[in-house]
Amino acid sequence: MEMSKRTIKSIRAYVVSGGGADYHDQGEEHWIVNQISTPMSLFPEYKQTRTSFGINALKTIVVEVEDNSGNVGFGISTGGYPAAWLVMNHIDRFIVGQNPSDIEKMWEQMYRGTLYYGRKGIVMNAISAVDLALWDLLGKIRNEPVYSMIGGKVRDELEFYATGPRPDLAKEMGFIGGKMPLVYGPADGEEGLKKNIEYARKMREAVGDDFMLMWDCWMSLDLPYAKKLMHESEKLGMKWIEECFNPDDYWAYRDLKKAAGNTMMVTGGEHEATKYGFKMLIEMCDLDILQPDVGWCGGMTELIKIGNLAEAAGKLVIPHGSGVYSHHYVITKLSSPFTECLMMAPKADKVLPQYYPLLLDEPVPVNGKLKVSDKPGFGVTLNRDNLVEVKKEA
Repeated sequence: MEMSKRTIKSIRAYVVSGGGADYHDQGEEHWIVNQISTPMSLFPEYKQTRTSFGINALKTIVVEVEDNSGNVGFGISTGGYPAAWLVMNHIDRFIVGQNPSDIEKMWEQMYRGTLYYGRKGIVMNAISAVDLALWDLLGKIRNEPVYSMIGGKVRDELEFYATGPRPDLAKEMGFIGGKMPLVYGPADGEEGLKKNIEYARKMREAVGDDFMLMWDCWMSLDLPYAKKLMHESEKLGMKWIEECFNPDDYWAYRDLKKAAGNTMMVTGGEHEATKYGFKMLIEMCDLDILQPDVGWCGGMTELIKIGNLAEAAGKLVIPHGSGVYSHHYVITKLSSPFTECLMMAPKADKVLPQYYPLLLDEPVPVNGKLKVSDKPGFGVTLNRDNLVEVKKEA
C-alpha cells in the first residue's frame, strides 16, 4: 500500500505491573528501592526505602498503534492508569485517522492539545509512549530500524557505563564507568557526607584511576551540600555529579556549575521535559551533559530536537536509561559518545534487561558493548502476558 493511503486505524493503551518501564517496581531486596538519597529522605518514615513513598506506584504504560494494513507499533513508559486514560480519552483523537508518517504533526497536536494541563510529568510520559509507538510503527511499515530513519549510525557499536552500587563489579563486566546512587543526603549531615566520600574512596581504590566514577543524587540535595560533595569528590577524580536538585530549581544548577572546577562535570535533565526545559538547562545552567529520558521528555521526536540544541551549544547528550529506545538515538550521534545501562540485578552483580519481563528479546550489553539491531522499528517484541487494557470511556 502506498504511504499516502495509509492511516492509523486504532490506538490501544495497557498497564502492566512487575517491572517493565517502571523499573522501580521491584522487591524490597533490590538495591534500586533500598535507601538512596531522595527528596523524601528528610522524612524519617520515607527514608529507608524508595517504595515507602510510592516510587513504584504508577506502573508501566504500553501504547500500541495499528495502521489499516495491520502493522502494529508499540511504545512504553511510566504513568500507568492515569497516562493510559489520557491516551484513550484525549490523546487518541490526534492519532486515529492520521497518516503514520506525519509524526511531527501528531506530536505538535498532542503537545498543544494538552498544553493547558500538561507540559511535563504524566502527560509527557503518555505523549512519549505514543510517539515511540509511532516511530516503531513507521519502521515496520518501511522495514527499517529507527536509527536508520533518524540519521543512521555514526559508530558500529555502543559503549556503556553502569548505574548501580557496585562500580567495582561493573568494571569486571567490561563497562567504561560506574555511577553510584548517593545514599546519604542533607538530612544525614556531615557524618552522612563523610560516609558517601568513604564509599567513593573505597570504590576508587577498587577500580583504579582510569575508570569513570560518578554520583547520582536524584533530586535530593541543597546547594551547600552539593558544593561540599562536589568539592570532596573532585579530589577522587570523579567524572560528574548528577541531578542534584529539584528539576525546577534552575538557579541552584546555575550556581553549582559556577562553583565547579575544571575536572568534574555538572549534569542533569533526567526529569526534565521538552526542548524548552532543556533550553533552560543549556542557556541558564550551562550543564556539561544533558540526560533526557526518551520515555519522559517527549519521545524520540522531542529527543532529536533536544539533542540538536545541545549539539549547537557544545554539550553532550547521554540519555537516561531507556534501553532500546535510547540505543537507536545514541548510535546516530557523535555528541552521545556512550550511554547508560541500569543494573537491574538486585545486587548489581550481573547484566539483566532493563524492561524485563515486558520485552521478549531485549538486547543487553556484553563486555560493556552492544550492536544495535537492524530489525524494523525498535527491533523488540512485546510480551503480552499480564497486560491490562484500558478502554475508552463511553
